[in-house]
Amino acid sequence: MRLAQALRAATERLRAAGIEDASLEAEVLLRHALRLDRAHLYARLQESLSPGDEAVFRSLVARRLTHEPAAYIVGQREFYGLDLETAPAALIPRPETELLVEAALARARLPDRRASRDPFLIVDVGTGNGAIAVALAVHLPWARLIAIDISREALALAARNARRHAVESRIAFLQADLLSALSCPADVIVANLPYVRSDDWEPLAPEIREHEPRIALDGGADGLREIGRLLEQAPSHLRPGGSLLVELGPPQAEPALALARRRFPGATACILPDAAGLDRVLAVDAPVL
Repeated sequence: MRLAQALRAATERLRAAGIEDASLEAEVLLRHALRLDRAHLYARLQESLSPGDEAVFRSLVARRLTHEPAAYIVGQREFYGLDLETAPAALIPRPETELLVEAALARARLPDRRASRDPFLIVDVGTGNGAIAVALAVHLPWARLIAIDISREALALAARNARRHAVESRIAFLQADLLSALSCPADVIVANLPYVRSDDWEPLAPEIREHEPRIALDGGADGLREIGRLLEQAPSHLRPGGSLLVELGPPQAEPALALARRRFPGATACILPDAAGLDRVLAVDAPVL
C-alpha cells in the first residue's frame, strides 16, 4: 500500500466515525507513525508503506476511532509556536488560550513595569502541561515564573516541557490549591481554570468528556467555582500596578467582570474577545499606589 492510499483510507474511516478534520487527523497520525514532518510526508506519498509502519499506523487510527484525542495519541501539540508534550494528566492546549499569552506579554513589556520590577514575577495558576508558563518564559527571558497546579502529574508534565524549551531555570513549580501557597506578590497572574458549567458536561464531545481531566474543565453550576475563588484570593497576591488575566467562556464573562470590579475597586477591568469574537479573557489591571 502506498502512503497516499493509506492516508485516503484512514481519512475515510475517521470521517465515517464523525471525526472532524478527518484528513488533517489522518495526516497527523501518519506523520507520527513514520516520524516525518509534513513536507517529507508529502514528498513520499507515492512510496510504499512497510508492513511494520502500516501496522503502527493502523493501531493509531484504531485509537482515534475510539475518540481518543490525537494530541494524546501522538503525545504533543503546538501552542504559541512551541511543540509541547501532552498527556491525559492535563488539558490539551487550545488556540484560544494563546490570547492569555498575548495579553500577558503586552503587560509585561510595558516599559514602566519592566523597569520597576526586579525580578518581574508571573504566576500561572492551573498550569496544566505548562503551555502558558513555558510560552511566557520563552518570550520574556528577563522574567521569573511560578507555575501552580493541584495535580502532581500535571506539574511533572509542565516541568518536562520547560526542560524541552530550556526555560526550567526560570520557572518554579508549586503544587497548591490556587494561590493558597504563594508567598510573594506577583506582577502578573494568569489563569486557565475550569469554566465548563456542570450541566454542559454530558453534551461535550467524547474527546473531551471521556479523555481530558474533568477536574481541569468542570467549573461547577455556573462555571465560576474556581474563577470566583481566584478572584477572592488575587487582590492580596498582586503587586500595585499588576495585572490579573483569566480565561473564561462567554457565559462567565459578565458575572466574572462584576465580581472582579467588586474585588478590585479602583482597577480597570474588561473582557477581551478571542479571534472568533467570543468573550474569552477577563483582564484586571490594578492601580499603582
